[in-house]
Amino acid sequence: MKSLIPSFSDNPKGAYAALAMLGLALILLPLVVGQFGNGPVRLLAMALLYVMLALGLNIVVGYAGLLDLGYVAFYAVGAYMYALLASPHLAENFEWIAKTFPDGMHTSIWLVVPLGAALAAFFGVLLGTPTLRLRGDYLAIVTLGFGEIIRIFMNNLNAPINITNGPQGITKIDAIHVFGLDFSKGIESLGLTSTQMYYYLFLVLAVFIIIVNIRLQDSRVGRAWMAIREDEIAAKAMGINTRNMKLLAFAMGASFGGVSGAMFASFQGFVSPESFVLMESIVIVAMVVLGGMGHIPGVILGAVILYAIPELLRYFDRGVQERLFGHELVAPEALRMLLFGLAMVVIMLRKPEGLWPAPKHGAKPAEAPAAKAA
Repeated sequence: MKSLIPSFSDNPKGAYAALAMLGLALILLPLVVGQFGNGPVRLLAMALLYVMLALGLNIVVGYAGLLDLGYVAFYAVGAYMYALLASPHLAENFEWIAKTFPDGMHTSIWLVVPLGAALAAFFGVLLGTPTLRLRGDYLAIVTLGFGEIIRIFMNNLNAPINITNGPQGITKIDAIHVFGLDFSKGIESLGLTSTQMYYYLFLVLAVFIIIVNIRLQDSRVGRAWMAIREDEIAAKAMGINTRNMKLLAFAMGASFGGVSGAMFASFQGFVSPESFVLMESIVIVAMVVLGGMGHIPGVILGAVILYAIPELLRYFDRGVQERLFGHELVAPEALRMLLFGLAMVVIMLRKPEGLWPAPKHGAKPAEAPAAKAA
């Protein structure tokens, strides 16, 4: 509780009451905004997906202090893994798979989620192993290259054997089925649409990832990561196995990215290499840095704001320009990126430690008024 709501550390009842109110608001939110159409609910669902991605990257960047610009690669691995196991693509291109699965490959979510996490974790270790001795800018360049390599592979693995369907992407991806519920249809009896059901699924996964992050932060492993972040040489001198801790950070962060990618593929029903470009990695890193590295509430805030700003501008920028100037003066996409970049510059100038930075270690609480009077 202290890790999530530090200001309520001396008032546990208030903290639990605040969490209960927040939980109730998150449950009712899609029902309220759903009155305005499916678009706002979809925006909320995608915001939760980016929260999961930012929390995964926070383990690598925020806790262990390893600058990773190729995080989108794990997102892509999870997405393509689900797309291949839950679509007719493989059966259409490989005769032996079509014979083995005559009714098609419709992989259960209970297999997809752990498999996506394990596969992405494997790629995380694969990335971490050759980069153990790299730091700072050098590490950033290598991870950036890794992310681009994965994207290029996805873009070109359509010949001589068609595995990923190249730039055309994979379509007809199954929606998720949980306890007999088909997420592509919604629940008419409860008035829930497909998008609202995905929102609640993402909310459950986001809460689970938040709990895992809190437990990791307060564990010996989390403290070892933070020691490496502050001073790797001192951490090694104190007996911390920095090699294993770095690999564990890459693997844990990547696993959350893999799960998020699988959810993205199911939600979209389509994946292509264009969804996993370098800009996606940069935006996710910006969410962690601008929100507050290593601070879970700050990372969540950064993810929501940096995803919401461009998407909200998508709805309003053309109408505002027409009202002010009588016509569209600047292309909406250019204006959105301009305002997005301006927002990041202003935040970094005003709050260089992030919108909601982590409390400083060793900071002493303010003296009570009675003590001052004495």
